[in-house]
Amino acid sequence: MTVKKITSNKFLKKIGLFLAILGPGIITGSVDNDAGGITTYSVAGAMYGYNLIWTLIPSFLVLLVVQEMNARMGIVTGKGLATLIRENSGVKITFFIFLGLLLADIGNTTTEFAGVAGSLEVFGISKYISVPLVGFIVWVLVVKGTYTVAERIFLIFSVSLLTYVVSALLGQPHWAEIGHSIVMPQVKADGSTIAMVLGLVGTTIAPWMQFYMQSSVIEKKLKITQYNYVMADIIIGCIGTVIVAFFIMVACASTLHENHIVINEAKDAALALKPLAGAFASQLFAFGLFIASIFSATILPLATAFYVCEAFGFDAGISKKWGEAQEFYTLYTAIIIISVGIILLPNAPLISISIWSQVINAILLPVVLICMILLVNNKKIMGQHVNKPIINLVGWATVAILIGLSLMLLVSGIIVK
Repeated sequence: MTVKKITSNKFLKKIGLFLAILGPGIITGSVDNDAGGITTYSVAGAMYGYNLIWTLIPSFLVLLVVQEMNARMGIVTGKGLATLIRENSGVKITFFIFLGLLLADIGNTTTEFAGVAGSLEVFGISKYISVPLVGFIVWVLVVKGTYTVAERIFLIFSVSLLTYVVSALLGQPHWAEIGHSIVMPQVKADGSTIAMVLGLVGTTIAPWMQFYMQSSVIEKKLKITQYNYVMADIIIGCIGTVIVAFFIMVACASTLHENHIVINEAKDAALALKPLAGAFASQLFAFGLFIASIFSATILPLATAFYVCEAFGFDAGISKKWGEAQEFYTLYTAIIIISVGIILLPNAPLISISIWSQVINAILLPVVLICMILLVNNKKIMGQHVNKPIINLVGWATVAILIGLSLMLLVSGIIVK
């Protein structure tokens, strides 16, 4: 066998190993662009044009650092973040943290089903048909499927979010202005602008995200020897997340902002694009919202079921049968039923639900991140794989920024997500 052939075989083996590991980073990053995230990017583009696109740079850094810590902690310990918090913080603290997270995630899941309803209304489909049908589909996907099948479908959903690239290009954006706004951003120091900037940076991280990332790494039984491949997966996921967010903002800035059109939610953006960029751009935008909503409506209750069961010592995992993880599947089912039921109620207070779920998220997010950073720096837990000083610097700076974000949102009453 020639040296060239040996080298080729090694390269193919590395590619095969990477493709086998691929998933947790891309999926977790993609779910950041949920119905709430798309709404935030859409409103930012419509209100401020290209001026806030620069915020995606620090957002990328924050997302990368947090996901890396979660993945490394899951690989080294073989335990979920919820289990580690319970073992090191006690049952009382764990109970209150996860009670708040559970309530917030029911509200967040309800918001995702609202995104499903809104996106398909653009195509003339009633929410009384779309929401129960999608609820049943996501339930079957998790309860009757396997982790491998679910992960492959989630990856397809992730790629489908790139429809926003086409939608943005149809709006004929001004690339010179975009470049100038990134290099030399112009930000007014008024309350609403600052709140929007903080919201854009903060929307890349949600409390449930840390738990899902760590649980999915454990579910795949990844090892520390595969760290470089895991890191590549995370980087690809973070880049994909920022690319989608970038083109959503560009699509709305180049059309809605230039025509002084005000929107309140992502569905408004899809409808407003029709006379400006054409029916195809409008439909692509609505399709992207639908994919993001159904994607997140699957992942959010799944992540919630993971961390609640881990926190209180119940078996959890898509690979397990119902009888092996009854509490896990029962909780997953209950969250979907409650969320779907709320959407179908006449005059349901969806805005209030969304706002209060964001308030709880804002309060709990710094708490979860502090717990996570303390755990990942504990040598008894992590051994030689504790954080390096530069990671700690970025991590604690992120916590400080997010605490500032939480305080500002709570004090001002402006919730941006």
